[in-house]
Amino acid sequence: MLITKYDPFKDLKEINKRFFNLSSAFPKLDLEFESSISGFVPVVNTREGEFAYHVDVDLPGVDKDDIKVDVEDNVLKISGERNFKKEVKEEDYHKVETSFGRFQRNFTLPNNVDAENISASSKDGVLEVIIPKVDAKKSKKETKKIKVK
Repeated sequence: MLITKYDPFKDLKEINKRFFNLSSAFPKLDLEFESSISGFVPVVNTREGEFAYHVDVDLPGVDKDDIKVDVEDNVLKISGERNFKKEVKEEDYHKVETSFGRFQRNFTLPNNVDAENISASSKDGVLEVIIPKVDAKKSKKETKKIKVK
């Protein structure tokens, strides 16, 4: 009589193996599925200086014309879209880990900001938003569009 070790997870391991092998049989499906669920969420660093707050947003591959920066109801809104590079055919890729798509990040501003003089510039894939400080009593709460330089 042959004695074999019982593996309660044998069937699950087999299903898992078949599922991940499926992506190699349909690479375009894998590309579309992964990009649709991951989306693009840019990484943000915020810091406070003596005279201003700084928001640095990593936006590699995003053109400055595709970035929108607004202040509305004391909320800084940074939005835009990171597009897939069309100059390379999707069939040429084996795997794409880069995420792309529309994004939006919102930040509630403190009461001591000068919304009228917020500036934004994009260089080397990093958007820098500079939010000057003022006395909290002089702060205005209004809608403003900021041009990205």
